[in-house]
Amino acid sequence: MRLPRLFRTSSFRLTLMYAALTGVSFLLLFGVVLWATTRFMERQIDGTVSSEIAEILADPDSATPAGPRATLGQLTRHSGDFYYLLQDPAGNVLAGNLPATDPVVGTREWGGEAMHKRQPFAALRGRGVAVPAGYLFVGLSTIQLHEMEEMVTGSFLWGASAAMLLALAGGAAMSVRLLHKIESVSQTSRDIVDADLQRRIPLSNSGDEFDHLAVSLNAMLDRIQSLMEGMHQVTTDIAHDLRTPLTRLRQRLELAQRPGVDSDTLRATLDATRSEVDGILEIFSALLRIAQIESGARKAAFATVNVSDLLRTVLEVYRPALDDKQQQLRETIERDLMVEGDRELLMQLFANLLENATRHSPVGSAVAVVARLCAATVEVSVSDNGPGIPEALRSKVLQRFFRLETSRTTPGSGLGLSLVAAVATLHEARLELSDNGPGLRVTVFLRNRS
Repeated sequence: MRLPRLFRTSSFRLTLMYAALTGVSFLLLFGVVLWATTRFMERQIDGTVSSEIAEILADPDSATPAGPRATLGQLTRHSGDFYYLLQDPAGNVLAGNLPATDPVVGTREWGGEAMHKRQPFAALRGRGVAVPAGYLFVGLSTIQLHEMEEMVTGSFLWGASAAMLLALAGGAAMSVRLLHKIESVSQTSRDIVDADLQRRIPLSNSGDEFDHLAVSLNAMLDRIQSLMEGMHQVTTDIAHDLRTPLTRLRQRLELAQRPGVDSDTLRATLDATRSEVDGILEIFSALLRIAQIESGARKAAFATVNVSDLLRTVLEVYRPALDDKQQQLRETIERDLMVEGDRELLMQLFANLLENATRHSPVGSAVAVVARLCAATVEVSVSDNGPGIPEALRSKVLQRFFRLETSRTTPGSGLGLSLVAAVATLHEARLELSDNGPGLRVTVFLRNRS
């Protein structure tokens, strides 16, 4: 027969193990307490018996053969819990309230049931000594000792039973709670499989390990949703961006196939076709490059990079383009700014930012590049005096193929800032787009390698 789901959970099995350990712990504690208590009461009995024997032997008449008999006669009448036996060497009882026994000297326990002078006893613990009259034994009943052992045993049995029941009840409650949490995750997974990508694992706001796990899984689901939406957007944008150049390619090929086309027209058509194909290939190359960066494969080749020297190299490359548009370059670059990263990718990042600033700024404007060390962060900002980007669209311009110009008539593919965002993510850098008043300021926050 298949057990209910509650009893098949790992948490309940773990509870059973802890309950078994609790029982073993109680058993060990019971043994120690019982042994210590028994030893204490036995020492108490031995001490009391020794004191009683010492008082009997302290009687001046005890040195005579008949001396202890008179003393025991008096003690027996007021014996209380004490039991006495005085017998001669032949084993005849001379005095006391016990039957004859073997004359064993030293501490001994007298077991078994007997009846002597209408005084029953179940077990005794006492001490025997040799006296001039023969053999003297004084003992105390161990009924209280046995009652104490029974009481300790009963207490521990009840305590162990209660502890086991509490452990099992706690395990059942914990298993129910765990099943509820797991079922919540399972239900969320089923909803997501059923195309509800907005579904997330609910939090209990208790801050426990389940909430930490839920936060991590929700972050993963957010990332998956973002990637899927990005893939959908990329597919749509690729279709939109490639439709126009492919249409122009088809028109040019149809033009080249018309009868009577001269060689010059055909050559011009082929040159234009090649340019269109090069543009399409550039788009796919940029997409493949972004995908390679996002895979993290380049992270294994990270090394120490001097950002100061790298920025000066990029500025030298783009200085002629700035001069062609009569744009003023303002640079403030601190010396020896060191970071850990990929030099080629970082150069591509800053080159894209500088190219965007140059392209979108009017003639005669200013482009500023500032690099400085702030605490443990290297801050590099590129700002311009162009039209800027509305605040509501600053997060969207980092998406692939997103362009502020909805007509998409100007050159460009909308992948420049997407590549910048991918490189920044690979380097665990923060990218911030802000207003330059007028224009746009893009700041990259890289971790300093000290």
